[in-house]
Amino acid sequence: MKVIILAAGYATRLYPLTLTQPKPLLAVAGQPMIEYVLDNFAPIGGIDRIYVVTNAKFAGHFQKWSDHYRATKAKLNFTIVNDGSTDDTNKLGAIGDIDFVLRTQKVDDDVIVVAGDNLFSEKLEGFGEFCRQKKAPVLALYDVGNLEEIKKYNSISLDGEGRIQFFEEKPKNPTSTLTGIALYYYPKSSLPLIRQYMAEKSNPDQPGRLVQWMYPRTPFYTWKVPGIWYDIGSKETLEEANRIFARR
Repeated sequence: MKVIILAAGYATRLYPLTLTQPKPLLAVAGQPMIEYVLDNFAPIGGIDRIYVVTNAKFAGHFQKWSDHYRATKAKLNFTIVNDGSTDDTNKLGAIGDIDFVLRTQKVDDDVIVVAGDNLFSEKLEGFGEFCRQKKAPVLALYDVGNLEEIKKYNSISLDGEGRIQFFEEKPKNPTSTLTGIALYYYPKSSLPLIRQYMAEKSNPDQPGRLVQWMYPRTPFYTWKVPGIWYDIGSKETLEEANRIFARR
């Protein structure tokens, strides 16, 4: 199994913090947020390579960090993938970056995709077990607690077996507080669908758009994230995450 960590954004809403440091390497409670992702992925097991896809501006930062992480924390096999972009005007987009890694690294395996700025408070071995059991695409869900908050993310409806029946990015009139977050499983059998999505010149940016396109074409399951999840999109959420995780 492979992991793709999405880390090619420029995080302009967090300027000046992210002018010289990529968002996933910003510290939360004294630890780079990308390390929370890796620490919680560790119990899944069977992961033989982690691809961190980033941009030309920050590829060196991630290479230095991964060398240090491998030497001091865990002997994981990292590949830092530079997508060649230099700013928001020529970025590939999240789905474009997934496709870029799959093509350039010749990935032919089951893949977990996760945003490098996602913070999880709990271990994710249950996600790995669920994905291996289903052998079908899986989207992680989180209950954000109120309908107004959902408008920033996506709205989702499920059938009795937890498969996606409806998915809409940035809904105007959501009916559920459950949202899909940037943690996905794509088994090897589903990778041709990602190539098809890109071949159709579909929007390559928000990764949820791939889910929205794919679920009518193949069964797409869901798994609810335990504990606390943060999407670090602003200075306010970064400060809140620092307070919460410092207490842990």
